[in-house]
Amino acid sequence: MFDNVRFDLLQDALIDTIYMTFVTLIFVLVFGFLIGYVLYLTESKKGILKVVHQLLVFLTNIARSIPFLILMILIMPLTKQIIGTILGSSAAIPALVISATPFYARLVYQSLREIPKSIIEMLESLGKTTTQMTPILLKESLPGLISGLVITSVTLIGFTSISGVIGAGGLGHLAYQSGFVKNDQTMILLSTLTVLALVFLIQGIGDFVVKKIDKRL
Repeated sequence: MFDNVRFDLLQDALIDTIYMTFVTLIFVLVFGFLIGYVLYLTESKKGILKVVHQLLVFLTNIARSIPFLILMILIMPLTKQIIGTILGSSAAIPALVISATPFYARLVYQSLREIPKSIIEMLESLGKTTTQMTPILLKESLPGLISGLVITSVTLIGFTSISGVIGAGGLGHLAYQSGFVKNDQTMILLSTLTVLALVFLIQGIGDFVVKKIDKRL
């Protein structure tokens, strides 16, 4: 069954998938956290800050509503300008970042909202500024932030599989081009199992870290 399998192709596809996922995660972690934190800080504000909050909510909802494949096709001209090509693993990163950032931002926002109000009130009574409160809020919401990052990572792996169908490389591309197109059921199976193994590995590491730092568990 595995005699004629090109394991070198499987290895290259796995490396491409890991590359797309983790490079994207770096951008998503930065931009997603910033957007989620601003959403949290402006939630109960008035005036211009309320407008900022509503605008961010609107934009994140719009971005989260666009199917990834459509988004990838939609921003191909932008991808061409940034990367220089619309093919290959690097070319998938702009669409992955745009799609996953609002997703993670929402998870950050929800994690921060779960911080007990008593902690916020105590910090405010001590006269803490927003800058001074930030490290404390981060510490209190860290389990949720890490869980959100794990969920985002798994979602990104799914997105990379979709992007592979239109030439981005990775395990999705391998399953489609070397498996489906060439009617190679073994390659489809191996690609699927590799994706599952990667997902379970990320989830396992994430769950372990959360259990270590979550005081409630």
